[in-house]
Amino acid sequence: MQHGGIENSSGIPRGGFSMRSRLAKIILGVAAVVAYGVLLNSCGSQPNCPTCGTTVNGAYGVIDVIPVPEHNPTGEPGGPFNSFDIGWFDPIQHLFYVSDRIGLAVVVTDTKNNFAVNTIGGLNEVTNAGNNASPCLPGIPSIITGVPDPASGGLTRFGCRNTNFFAPFGNKFPGFGDNGMFGGFPGAQCCAARANGVNPLSGPDGLLVTPDGKTLFVGSGSSSIVAFDLTTLTANPPTPPTVLAAFPTGTSPAFDSTSGVAPCIATWNGGAGSDPTCGDDRADEMSYGTVGGRNILTVSNGDPGLPFVTLIDVTDIVNRNPAGIAAGGYCLPVNPTANYTPAGIPNQGTIAGPSGRSQAFPAGPNYPTCILGQIYYDGVGAEDSTVTVDGATALSGTSCPNPSEAVASGVSGTGVGPGGTDVPCHHAPIVDANTGAFITNHGTAGAGQMGEIAVAGIGASAFNPLHGTFYVENSNCTVSTLATQASAAVGCIDEIDPRIGNPAGPVVINVIPVINCMPAGIVQGPGHDFLVGCGGHDGIQFPPLLIILDGMTNKIVTTIDQSGGTDEVWFNPGDNRYYTAGRDMPNGPVMGVIDAATRTWLVNVPTGSNSHSIAVDQFTNHIFVPLQAGALCGTQNANGCIAVYGRQ
Repeated sequence: MQHGGIENSSGIPRGGFSMRSRLAKIILGVAAVVAYGVLLNSCGSQPNCPTCGTTVNGAYGVIDVIPVPEHNPTGEPGGPFNSFDIGWFDPIQHLFYVSDRIGLAVVVTDTKNNFAVNTIGGLNEVTNAGNNASPCLPGIPSIITGVPDPASGGLTRFGCRNTNFFAPFGNKFPGFGDNGMFGGFPGAQCCAARANGVNPLSGPDGLLVTPDGKTLFVGSGSSSIVAFDLTTLTANPPTPPTVLAAFPTGTSPAFDSTSGVAPCIATWNGGAGSDPTCGDDRADEMSYGTVGGRNILTVSNGDPGLPFVTLIDVTDIVNRNPAGIAAGGYCLPVNPTANYTPAGIPNQGTIAGPSGRSQAFPAGPNYPTCILGQIYYDGVGAEDSTVTVDGATALSGTSCPNPSEAVASGVSGTGVGPGGTDVPCHHAPIVDANTGAFITNHGTAGAGQMGEIAVAGIGASAFNPLHGTFYVENSNCTVSTLATQASAAVGCIDEIDPRIGNPAGPVVINVIPVINCMPAGIVQGPGHDFLVGCGGHDGIQFPPLLIILDGMTNKIVTTIDQSGGTDEVWFNPGDNRYYTAGRDMPNGPVMGVIDAATRTWLVNVPTGSNSHSIAVDQFTNHIFVPLQAGALCGTQNANGCIAVYGRQ
């Protein structure tokens, strides 16, 4: 079982917030890196020549490379920067954030000076040896997995470790105490299978910063969301961000069970993670928006199998509601004195820790109280949008969450809310099996129709302020039988209405089919426009394709076939251009550049292997692209880096 962390015998972080002093050791190396960046600044196209598709000068090249803390080719401590996920630019503080699965942290880079200034993580963090682990608000419970345990209660280390919640964990893993700190992220687990496009147990994963620059939300491989208070980074002196909330969206993989996640890993080789130790895998891609005065976070547990989407009311977190501070945390469970616990876990009684402190482990479920609802992509051909929980009454006869999972799934369903109330749970809508066209969210499937599936997983999402809804990408939503297209040719972009105030909760209200496109990235551009990045995975490689749709009419207005194979996409208002992380382009990974005003392709610029993250500083128009070890990283070629691209 891989934990990839460094932690002292007491489980308490060593030292203080020393990131800046540790980074000072590599300042001399940065000068050499900058010099190498100058040599590379003509990569991609020739300076002073027209950018492809235009008559405007502006070739792109690497102008700088940023070392990522504690990465080197020897594996001591962390090895090369070869596994990372989503990047994000915060225009308030001029910071670039990226999920680092080798360093087990979120790396924070100053985009004014092109220098990594902080890392955010837990006690197992490699990039700073756990010295700057984030503390948790004291009332945040720990997380129970789907596998009970007589010694530890089934706790996982990847959550908060507060007193009265985490002490029994030390029975099984001496030294891992209830010290009030965040345990950390699982890192790049060994089952991460790029060939299948899934990293189901890894973390950190998707992330975003709220528009005010004060809160960071991060998805984790423990099927959970962690909310960090970023205001501590700008304090004098700065301190590690406090964890405001750390709560599940589903059942955590059993990382710390007797067998660990080895059985889960085995079933990811063709079995879509069907072993009970998988739980609901990671909480991944996310988006954020304000609807009806409520701040909503949309998160996908999106790996193939029976993926689902969760809508969460994070208003109290974002606004720092004093009641949450008084309670010692936000998004606390129905029973705030007990740990977050899946349904199906029996009463395990009271378990004493090695320190003598005891913790009660009552039966599940004990779910977060901030959940607006969940939508399951399980192919059930019936949905009732007027009830709180599908299957509880009428129509489908299949309850929600879907009971066919190996362990209890999700954090919604009948009787799981405060006072035994229902928490909304719906099946995905009914669509045309060949075209993906929306049929209904209230009825049963007819001939040639089916409930949406998600055999290639759920991708990115984006808030649509024009409708007060969320777009969620489904990479493969039907099984087509048409001779004119592949069975897996149909992708869908679902529009979810959070229906604030409606007790029946969120439902899909529209579907935008995209043919020969496995949608993997989406971002709002100027006006009504949204750019959709199309990828190819699961053994299927579609031709390059990008799509621009109108967020008011939900109609496709432009397709672009000169670039594609994307994961993350980004809109930069500074130069009114889209930038795409085209890792799966046929001739090698590229950064695609699109003129948002004219909706035309401009240029493809070479990047590196599995380069799938991208974000842009709108003030300098510099593009930040995490890269695995390779030549583009210059003096950091053996370590990996964050490359900074710019126009010449």
